Amino acid sequence: MASRLVLVIGDLFIPDRAAFKKLLTPGKIGQVLCLGNLTDKETYEFLRQLAPDLQIVKGNFDVDAPNLALSRVVTHGSLRIGFTHGHTIIPPGDADSLLISARHMDVDVLLWGGTHKFEAYELEGKFFVNPGSATGAFSTGWLPDAEQPTPSFCLMDVQGDVLVLYVYQLKSDANGVESVGVEKVSFRKTSNPPAAGAASP
Repeated sequence: MASRLVLVIGDLFIPDRAAFKKLLTPGKIGQVLCLGNLTDKETYEFLRQLAPDLQIVKGNFDVDAPNLALSRVVTHGSLRIGFTHGHTIIPPGDADSLLISARHMDVDVLLWGGTHKFEAYELEGKFFVNPGSATGAFSTGWLPDAEQPTPSFCLMDVQGDVLVLYVYQLKSDANGVESVGVEKVSFRKTSNPPAAGAASP
């Protein structure tokens, strides 16, 4: 199966602050997984024109979209990928709670939002990704008081049982000059994930 790029984006809130728009062009992305909190029709239309396949889940501020699901599952290669906004994860962003959700959804990869901060890690054979807020929208209680959210989004390239994640973050230097940094993180599905507490060989 040929790979296709999948855009993972969420917690937009402030569409006029979307510094990444020039990086996201139609024809290069095969699917968009939006983790909620679009909050306006213009952002929806922008995402709709990026890719032929737009999948959205409901965020806690998507009050005008009562019919959106709270979570969904898609399949790419041999990977089942679940996604949710994250406001239903209690406590928010908790690794054990996310692992329970991933098991409940029967997924290899769980994408979640809500904290407005990028994270990616493996736990018990599963891969967890929070793309952060694409616009660097404020956060209530998720970040330390002095810390401002860093605008970010992710692109996934899935081939078979391998997912390559490209993380785009808008960073500012001491003089306020902005630049986009890109990091790469890889995940390979294992056939038999290690049991909790199992010792490594």
